Amino acid sequence: MDVLDLARTQFAVTGSLHFLFVVLTLGLAPLVAIMHTKWARSGNPLHESMTRFWGQVYVINYALGIVTGLVMEFQFGLAWSGLSHYAGDVFGAPLAMETLVAFFLESTFLGLWIFGWGRLPKWAHLACIWLVTLTAYASAFYIMVANSFLQNPAGAVVSGGRMQLTDFGALLTNKALVFAFPHVVGAGLFTGGMVLVGASAYMLRRRTPDTEFFARSMRTGVVTAAIGVFVAMGFGYAQFAGIQAGKFGDDRNILAAVGLGFMIEIGQLLALVVLLVMLPMISSLPRRRWTHPILILMTPLPFVLSILGWMAREIGRQPWMIWERLSVADAMSPGLTSGMVTTSLIGFTAVLGLLAIVDYVLIARVIRRGPRALDLGATSPDDKPAPALSY
Repeated sequence: MDVLDLARTQFAVTGSLHFLFVVLTLGLAPLVAIMHTKWARSGNPLHESMTRFWGQVYVINYALGIVTGLVMEFQFGLAWSGLSHYAGDVFGAPLAMETLVAFFLESTFLGLWIFGWGRLPKWAHLACIWLVTLTAYASAFYIMVANSFLQNPAGAVVSGGRMQLTDFGALLTNKALVFAFPHVVGAGLFTGGMVLVGASAYMLRRRTPDTEFFARSMRTGVVTAAIGVFVAMGFGYAQFAGIQAGKFGDDRNILAAVGLGFMIEIGQLLALVVLLVMLPMISSLPRRRWTHPILILMTPLPFVLSILGWMAREIGRQPWMIWERLSVADAMSPGLTSGMVTTSLIGFTAVLGLLAIVDYVLIARVIRRGPRALDLGATSPDDKPAPALSY
């Protein structure tokens, strides 16, 4: 592989690994906020247990995912300085907003929510998790604004050999954004819902004593997954029909077309299962033990679909970094050698891969322990949520 292909591979690998964290964050944040709202309104110990349990899963994923995001920021300076030089005045604006939202606002509100348990007033504490959710989606929105600019450079003109922002409103209403962002939101909800379903199926199959807890979690996950897959498919088809169909005619983009094809076929199959099988069986699904291995095996598939979709969007733009304005070759940093990029590729992949493994090992450990031994929200070493009732 030449240095350009190595640099592209590096960004594809690290971007895909980072997106595994992002898509789960987008799915779990609103679910935890809704659970907390139910607990604040009802005082039901079961809702408290669900908030603390799934909130702890969310915190683990967020904490490790934020580190992987730093690697993505480094890559623009290391491998793609040509992009920064040519379009940094435009492309950098939404990235700066995302950094402010994710690293300052979202992290601050999440810290208040984590350490405010039993210290903040009930409704102020609830407001913190909703602000975490809103800032998480705002962060995703600005990332999609930046990416959509690469797909369709709206709101900017070329002056003096560089792109300059002329209409920030056009950047926010980019035709490559209006369908893509809801599509990502749907993918996140689908992923988060299926994690609830798969984890609950695993615990129910082990005959956990917390049957009502995981039965309620499974039903919540089914509803969320159904909403998510419906939104993702609807906006996915609209996005493809509206702007992406013309980008796959080049033989060099056959990989993008294949990835898109797999995403559509697998997504359609999962949608049929969720909407026509799981949703109608929602009340009895926790008791149907024969379905639980199938539900467990389905859990990773939304992550696979998310990566396929992201790669199809990125590869489908090749050979352009900014569509018909800046090629990938011109965007690459000068002076890079194959050895330099190979070294950074191995290093980044090892670090992000290790973080992904640690993330899922820690989440699996929390799930296996169940809702009776949680660190989140504990005000004393012996503080544990009330046991859930069996049904």
